[in-house]
Amino acid sequence: MITAEAVAESAVSVAPGAEAATGVPEREEPVWPWKDAPIRALVQRIHQLQAERAQAFRRLEEGHSQYLSSGPPYDFPRYRSTVHEVTQIFAAASREVLAVEAELAGPRAQPLLASHVRSLQQLEETRLATVALLQLMGAPELTGQEDTVQMHQLKMKVIKTMEAISEVLQDLRFDAESAE
Repeated sequence: MITAEAVAESAVSVAPGAEAATGVPEREEPVWPWKDAPIRALVQRIHQLQAERAQAFRRLEEGHSQYLSSGPPYDFPRYRSTVHEVTQIFAAASREVLAVEAELAGPRAQPLLASHVRSLQQLEETRLATVALLQLMGAPELTGQEDTVQMHQLKMKVIKTMEAISEVLQDLRFDAESAE
């Protein structure tokens, strides 16, 4: 993950006196640290982001398990906090994945690699939505109302989505090696 220090170190300086001229404080726009990185570094970053997403999914699963075992009464505020934390991780990873996709599609002129990254992003969105639905269906408030057939179908969808993610990551790595 890009640290605050890395972003701060890569920030573009603002012209002195810009604040005085306009009366509005100028915001420094950070430079994206991967702009001039080789394609293999971009692909490596995608893999790092995928590892962060996998860790976030584990954290979400742990939080859900803790929630289910916490009651009754259930510790919903703690679960909500976990969901919020994980949502922020997913959002940050998604922003960076989309930036890599834009870099590959635009300045790098690598439409095949960009399409792999786009597919990866879409698959991760599907996975997250399916996991969230599974967790909702397993909520204690719905005990006795579970649709075991639908839950099984959703679990299978998560598994197939994860397999598709692995395939896209392999294709990305292979095609990136060919592109260099």
